[in-house]
Amino acid sequence: MAQNNGLGARLASSAVFLAVGAGLVLQVRQVMLQEVRQARRIAGAAQSVLLRPLPARIDGLATAAAQLSADRGASVGGDLYEVIATEHGVRVVMGDVRGHGLSAIGTVAAVLGSFREAVHDEAELTGVLGRLDRALARHLRDRARAEDTEEFVTVLLLEIAPDGEVHALNCGHPWPYLLSGGRAELMAGADPLPPLGVFPLPAELPATPCGRLLPGEALFLHTDGVEDARDGDGRFFPLPAALAEAVRGRPISPHSVLRAVFTQLLRHTGGRPKDDVAILIIRNDRLMRAASYQGAGTCTIGPPGSAADTPPVVPGP
Repeated sequence: MAQNNGLGARLASSAVFLAVGAGLVLQVRQVMLQEVRQARRIAGAAQSVLLRPLPARIDGLATAAAQLSADRGASVGGDLYEVIATEHGVRVVMGDVRGHGLSAIGTVAAVLGSFREAVHDEAELTGVLGRLDRALARHLRDRARAEDTEEFVTVLLLEIAPDGEVHALNCGHPWPYLLSGGRAELMAGADPLPPLGVFPLPAELPATPCGRLLPGEALFLHTDGVEDARDGDGRFFPLPAALAEAVRGRPISPHSVLRAVFTQLLRHTGGRPKDDVAILIIRNDRLMRAASYQGAGTCTIGPPGSAADTPPVVPGP
């Protein structure tokens, strides 16, 4: 009987310890879940400030954009974009910081912060690029005091005038694609300048005239994480084919194109690209009579004579 009573006491004690242990585990789990939710809220707030959501329309241009960080759990990475309407026209930046993920966020903040001020202050696109270059140089000097690292940023600047005329400055970034008439054509441009942070900018830096973005046409901007994405066999993502499929036989919808390309990209990479990815689509929704384009300059976004006398009716996204 004494042995039985001792066994019962041990069983009762074990049950108490198990109950207390389970309670502690549940409490720790609850605390960790609360911390994760708080971290996600903070990350979401940071993302909304750093890469704030674009309005559906900006000065008559329809927009759609998205980005994906290569770091699991990170909502922002080393890619950047912004579209801002100014008295000088709608100005656009698409950029890519060397490296990816959380370590590049400080550089993204420095470049975007400078761009958001410079586009309103500088009458010429070259002035905007100069401001970005100086802001990046200051940021890199500050980082060099704390850590030994080399960093640079590829940058594409665009200026879209009220009549659709486009000017560009390209520092080591992929050229956009023109989406028009059910086709996707790479913007033909001069050789890009080196990325910012590698060499000083040249003294003479005229913006490249790129023709006119006609009503109903769109530009597809991207970072190199899109074209460099590989599948399990090492094959690169076929971006031209994906774009052609996204616009074939239907009006150009920025959101539809964005969804179609991202879906194919994730399928190609098995759901996890190795590099940060950013995509920005801008469609001209302005209704106006488009003058014929004479093809001046070294950058072309459409074939000469492609302007229509009567602008098409552009559907919403």
